[in-house]
Amino acid sequence: MIHLEVTNPGTGDVLGIVRESTAADVPQVVAQATAGQRRMAATPAWQREAMLEKLADLIEADAEDLARLDAAENGKPIEQTRGEVAAAVRIFRQYAHEAPRILGRQFPMDAVPGLETHFAVTIREPLGVVAALIPFNYPVELYAHKAAAALAAGNAVITKPPTRCPLSLFRIHEYYAQAGFPEHAHQVIVGNREVVAAIADHPDVAAVTLTGGTQAGRNVAERCARRFAKVFLELGGNDPLIVCDDADLEAAAKAIVFGRLARGNGQICCAVKRVYAQAGIHDALLARLIEWAQELKVGDQLAEDTEVGPLIGEPDAIKVEQAIAALVAEGATLHAGGVRQGTFITPAVLSQVPPESPTLAEEIFGPVAPVVKFDQLEQAIAWANASPYGLQAAIFTADINRALQAAKQLNAGGVMINGTTAMRAENLPFGGPGDTGGYREGVHDTVKDFTKQKTIVVAGAFG
Repeated sequence: MIHLEVTNPGTGDVLGIVRESTAADVPQVVAQATAGQRRMAATPAWQREAMLEKLADLIEADAEDLARLDAAENGKPIEQTRGEVAAAVRIFRQYAHEAPRILGRQFPMDAVPGLETHFAVTIREPLGVVAALIPFNYPVELYAHKAAAALAAGNAVITKPPTRCPLSLFRIHEYYAQAGFPEHAHQVIVGNREVVAAIADHPDVAAVTLTGGTQAGRNVAERCARRFAKVFLELGGNDPLIVCDDADLEAAAKAIVFGRLARGNGQICCAVKRVYAQAGIHDALLARLIEWAQELKVGDQLAEDTEVGPLIGEPDAIKVEQAIAALVAEGATLHAGGVRQGTFITPAVLSQVPPESPTLAEEIFGPVAPVVKFDQLEQAIAWANASPYGLQAAIFTADINRALQAAKQLNAGGVMINGTTAMRAENLPFGGPGDTGGYREGVHDTVKDFTKQKTIVVAGAFG
């Protein structure tokens, strides 16, 4: 048996020990989930709604302790993990309400000659066993999107939490029995890539839903494609934010600082990754970003005044440090931050970044704001679209016509006008094309996506 220590990324203190599974454990877990799913499928929609509501109540009752655990193992400031847990409660409640709204359709068969007397309907049934692969950056909130949707539709869920911060999801798992869920309707398994591969390969796993890196998503999709299992992917992003000359300077600076440097320690797929500032506002915007970045409080994520905590691990911080050095080597100027101490890295602001920079083209997962100057909006849009990713984008301008035209031209799943890219509302579809994975996750769509249609025809019903 393999045991895994979970530590505070800022201090190294051990927070807990979990059992790490191997690929050999996957068949038993899937077999249990299959039995649990049969019980879930037999549970009426009103009861699934009540169970999810009860689960939301239990999470909410334990919200402060859960937020502190999330912050301790993840590194995000405590104020932000409180918001994350609150979002998870909302998500579970909203998906609870979707459980009794999974609707079929009735089709007029007199549209087809010779079938006028037939009666036809479709019903929606659960997919079966759904595996939810959760990333480290927003483990509680992103878990809620996947598990709540699958359970509302009558599936069983196998959750694979992030290896470096699994404790919060184990805590939530303890609530399931109290909420009245059938045995094995929900399970948690910690494991490495071999475990993920075994899950994706298993013939009784009907679907895999994953938020994570693009390569991880591609690997899972290739495995699932061999047996035609469903895959729902929300992957990387290299999200551009364009600031035009007529923009509200303070609002744009705030969107960049709090949408990149001081939210999730910069480790957010929809964070502001690239800033394109028009020449007329460039210098003033840069000065404000430098000033604000230097004022941000970096430190213990459990302290109430901390705005930037430790990254999830020292290798991750080193990778961000190396990306900053690469930008400078390519011609950029570092104005603030970029100093690493262990897992901590001070928020960095750079200017004169070459628009064709190879490093700028990659997703930098940390508190780094690279600024590129542009003259014409068409130029900025072209640069923004020169990316394999397409999660979110933003434009700041006082001209609504210009903003809407840009929104149509930007290759992204979501475009924010006069707002940060780092915005996700659970009732909106979230995702994007290309290396972002192609799927859109959201309360009104995902429940239906976690079902399959069945057509039922009564021949001669009206004959």
